[in-house]
Amino acid sequence: MPKFDFEVITLGHGSGGLLTHRLLQTGVFDILKNEYLNQQHDGAILELSGKLAFSTDSYVISPIFFPGGNIGDLAINGTVNDIAMCGATPQYLSLSFIIEEGLTMTEFWEVLVSIKAAADKAGVAIVTGDTKVVEKGKGDKLFINTSGIGVVHPKAKIHHNRIEAGDVIVISGNIANHGIAIMSQRQGLEFETTIESDTANLNKTIIKLIEQFGSDIKFLRDPTRGGLNSVLNEVAELTQLGFEINQKQLPIDAQVDGACEMLGLDPLYVANEGLFVAVVKESIAQSFLKQLREDENGVNAAIIGFVTEEHKGKVVIKSAIGGKRIAGYLTGEQLPRIC
Repeated sequence: MPKFDFEVITLGHGSGGLLTHRLLQTGVFDILKNEYLNQQHDGAILELSGKLAFSTDSYVISPIFFPGGNIGDLAINGTVNDIAMCGATPQYLSLSFIIEEGLTMTEFWEVLVSIKAAADKAGVAIVTGDTKVVEKGKGDKLFINTSGIGVVHPKAKIHHNRIEAGDVIVISGNIANHGIAIMSQRQGLEFETTIESDTANLNKTIIKLIEQFGSDIKFLRDPTRGGLNSVLNEVAELTQLGFEINQKQLPIDAQVDGACEMLGLDPLYVANEGLFVAVVKESIAQSFLKQLREDENGVNAAIIGFVTEEHKGKVVIKSAIGGKRIAGYLTGEQLPRIC
């Protein structure tokens, strides 16, 4: 960690003057340096060829440090994954900080280090951004916005309107780890657990699958805020097809399942940050699953259900004892400030 003039962020660091200059030069520009960011311009001039995917997201998670990660790597992974779900290879990201006065330089540096590591692992460059500081009490330590752009793979054809009855639903790993890892750190709810967030970048995993299976992959989505069931309800409503899920086939860690039961949470609605849902052609489902399980991001992947012409626009859960129930949208906020 470099030597900063102050131990904490002050309003002066957001003034655009000397303190801002020193914070950026000693911190942001130094650790995230690349040929684009080194220009220190108001924007970045890029060369891209082909069909493009673009996404943006803001991160207001509390607490900003949690088991398995922090707001920094979460922000990079989140936007990288959103681009990947379009069937694209993310290449360039913007990065903007809104910092509450009083954040320690040590905390800020730790976030920067995590951002650098996540960007390097994903193979993306941070090319432009912004830093603002707000008064004490007007924020919550640190908010981050990231936007990303990438080139769509020529074999990708990801769209909900391609989903048909008979298609198979695959989840890439254990559900609800991220949300429960956050809850385990919340004031008044702390409980002993070894559960860690599943935050991870999925872009390289997705591209390998697209290269192998191409347009037989109909749909991709990462089930973040609102969890798996929120994604399934959105797609069922858009397609006016039914989605049937077998509860016994849902991969979930025993600790996470127990924590959800203790807290009165349904794991189907709990946030994830390193998972994706895929809807694929039935004929490739087993091969798709086999290849996915050979990837570090898919060792616990499972086929969890199928698409049907029945119960149009609805998600139906088949319970462990054989009964069925309609699982609608989440009502209210089950887990606030989760990403």
